[in-house]
Amino acid sequence: MQRRLFLALFLLSTSVFAQKTTSKPNVIYIFADDLGYGELGCYGQRKIKTPNLDRLAAGGMRFTQHYSSAPVCAPSRCGLMTGRHTGHTYIRGNYELGGFEDDKEGGQMPLNEGAFTLGHLFQQAGYQTGAVGKWGMGMANTTGNPNQQGFDFFFGLLCQKQSHNFYPTHLWKNGEKVPLNNSFIRVHQPMAEGDENYDYYVGKEYAIDKMTEQASAFITENKNKPFFLYLPYTLPHLSLQAPAEAVKEYIGKFEDKPYRGQNGYASTRYQYATYAAMISYLDKQVGMIWDLLKKSGLEENTIIMFSSDNGATFDKAVDTRFFESNGKFRGVKRDVYEGGIRMPMIAYWKNKIKAGQTTDHISAQYDVMATCAELLGVGFTSTQSTNKRADVKPAPTTDGISFLPTLLNKGTQKQHDFLYFEFPENGGQLAIRMGKWKGVKRNMKTNPNAAWEVYDLSVDESEQNNIAAQHPELLPQLDAIVKREHRPSHLQEWEFVDPKFETKK
Repeated sequence: MQRRLFLALFLLSTSVFAQKTTSKPNVIYIFADDLGYGELGCYGQRKIKTPNLDRLAAGGMRFTQHYSSAPVCAPSRCGLMTGRHTGHTYIRGNYELGGFEDDKEGGQMPLNEGAFTLGHLFQQAGYQTGAVGKWGMGMANTTGNPNQQGFDFFFGLLCQKQSHNFYPTHLWKNGEKVPLNNSFIRVHQPMAEGDENYDYYVGKEYAIDKMTEQASAFITENKNKPFFLYLPYTLPHLSLQAPAEAVKEYIGKFEDKPYRGQNGYASTRYQYATYAAMISYLDKQVGMIWDLLKKSGLEENTIIMFSSDNGATFDKAVDTRFFESNGKFRGVKRDVYEGGIRMPMIAYWKNKIKAGQTTDHISAQYDVMATCAELLGVGFTSTQSTNKRADVKPAPTTDGISFLPTLLNKGTQKQHDFLYFEFPENGGQLAIRMGKWKGVKRNMKTNPNAAWEVYDLSVDESEQNNIAAQHPELLPQLDAIVKREHRPSHLQEWEFVDPKFETKK
């Protein structure tokens, strides 16, 4: 009798376990803010500690040729969310609305009504969807409201300018302000003389801690149903602000110097130690989320992806050269050289993605839509590769190609004919990655007929040797891609590729 009871319970438990492990996988996409290619230990960083992300990479797959959609925040996030490159996206630059003060909070250009986002994709597949962190694609009273753009739950910062201060007076939760116990800080105000004035830039409630609390709550509340969590943290975007205990770990490790806000952003006694602490604090948050998945029994049924929206920032409040933040690559944030757009990318799925892998598959963040669609078995149409299913109504067209075959080492991995980047800021820039070749155009707003720069990334990843003159056969190919891929923008400020108006000199 006891043996039969034990056998019955055993079969029941294994049935429940099998049901749990074969259910729809959860997906967590963690997005860093201005984290450079070289700022993680697993990507060669030697001065900043990132043990959790290093272990995540060791337990899964590390990408070496993965690109953001754009070299600044808003268009990069738009590309990720909609699966389109910046010749097709609605948002192509950081179009700012409002100011830094609380009463002038206006956000950025809102995502358009009718957009199809990753949130919508997962909602249609029966998932609970959450976004926690920095949105940057419209306030709650606009068409860009994340609750109307595919997310059942939102908590964090709607306006990018508010993210310049890690101690804001409030965050947003589903369209409502959530007050924090912080006084308003003018982070772009140079510091007055006197060391006591450093304290002005320190608040009581650190926004990152609130984000992790809410992300953890979302996971816990939805542990018995499939969920998609988009987690765009604001670290290590300037200002230089981190909890004292985090900074303490790095004090004395560098020949440090104070920063007094002379170039904007918050002042700090320890310039290098604070920046390093911000990246390590981001790593700590990833570790906390990962630990929660393990404790909740969700780890084996959850894919974690980690990347960054663009390269490390231009040197205003921190010397990114000191940390070799963008690795060996040329350029920084706001550049379409590799330093501005080549990103770290880690994918982890216990027992599904083989541990310890590194891939040189050329991919972009606008591939995530196609990848998730294939994961969910949802039909979609790609501009470069089609995957039509008669039983599923296709989602809107994507410029991406699924890299799921690379993650799971199953099937044939389709390759991009090209990656396309169109950026109207910093003079107006174009970039095209075409196999080993990289074409770059700069300063097109003042010189519409700017010449192509051409680099062979197989031997010149640092983009030091322009070989356009040696390969004239590539130039018509690059021109043809631009002509085919560029669509006119709805903003004159963003229309620099083929303007139908007189450009300002």
